[in-house]
Amino acid sequence: MSDPASPRSPADAGAVIGGRPDVRRVTAQDIPALATMLARAFWDDPVASWAWRPDHLRPKALERFQATRLRQLLGGEELWTTDELTSAALWAPPGAGHSTLRETAMMVPCFLHPRLALRGPLVGYGWDRLERAHPHDPQHYYLAILGTEPDAQGQGLGSAVLRPVLEQCDQDQVGAYLESSKERNVAFYARHGFRVLSEFRFPRGPIMWRMWRDPRN
Repeated sequence: MSDPASPRSPADAGAVIGGRPDVRRVTAQDIPALATMLARAFWDDPVASWAWRPDHLRPKALERFQATRLRQLLGGEELWTTDELTSAALWAPPGAGHSTLRETAMMVPCFLHPRLALRGPLVGYGWDRLERAHPHDPQHYYLAILGTEPDAQGQGLGSAVLRPVLEQCDQDQVGAYLESSKERNVAFYARHGFRVLSEFRFPRGPIMWRMWRDPRN
């Protein structure tokens, strides 16, 4: 469920070079603030809107979901954010893009609400199908989440937090994979070298665009 800042739009830390926003790796201390920011970034996301209804349940559920994903991916050391925590790209390194049974079980509490009881199995079935569609080969980095604070969109922050891992992909000659949850963001990713593999539709739900990036020489 990747969602960039806007279609307008590697060291751990360092000075801004050539006007680029400063980025660094996420730490455990950043998780609460980033989970809240990413919940705001995904408020109007089609998949989030489908998974968490009615609307008033979505903010807390999304915050819990994002915090869980941050904790799951933190060990891979490829979570990047701006110094102000206004944008973040959460990557899984090669070989770690598929969710384990334990990780899937950790997501269940995000849907434990009486109002979500009937939708939960449908969402679970959809996520399982999406997981099965995730390529196994060749080895690749997986962009699990990309989001930017709504008030900070259109400033190039999404591109900035993507850059460290995309540069690593090119250096190591490794591919990258993502699923875009908004059609308008397909062009954003295309500018970074991604191409659409196929469309995936959730059962009685929205479409996601499965995208792949070959490393650049």
